[in-house]
Amino acid sequence: MAKRPDWDEYFLKLAMLASERATCPRMHCGCVLVKNKNVIATGYNGSIPGDDHCEDVGCLVVDNHCVRTVHAEMNALVQAARRGHAVEGATAYVTNTPCTTCAKALITAGIKRVVVFSDFHDTLATQFFAKAGVKIDKHSVPSKDIVYDLENYSSARK
Repeated sequence: MAKRPDWDEYFLKLAMLASERATCPRMHCGCVLVKNKNVIATGYNGSIPGDDHCEDVGCLVVDNHCVRTVHAEMNALVQAARRGHAVEGATAYVTNTPCTTCAKALITAGIKRVVVFSDFHDTLATQFFAKAGVKIDKHSVPSKDIVYDLENYSSARK
């Protein structure tokens, strides 16, 4: 029988799943905003609504950054705002350590904890999080396996 994931692993797995929707081949990133063990919003790296996707037309690179892409954290924050969900005091589960700009947005939105399993290059995020009192926890990569115990489930129903 598979080990039941703890809450951090569970929400990181959801962030991994969200990252599969990303449309920029330079980095697939997912973000899940959680408050009181409830998902508020999800986001992934992708183009603005109605624009071309990097995977279809190529990246729009300026100073070694794809500017066509809205980052996962920003997309999650915008989704929460569009639906009227307060994020103050929430936790952000992100597949990669946020870039500096996303870190500042998370801090400004009132995120109190960030959980990641992968580092991001050249970021001041950890410095900004420390100054703002935002806790950042790094976990190992969650198992990508999902185990369905259909045999035991169906036999228990007999």
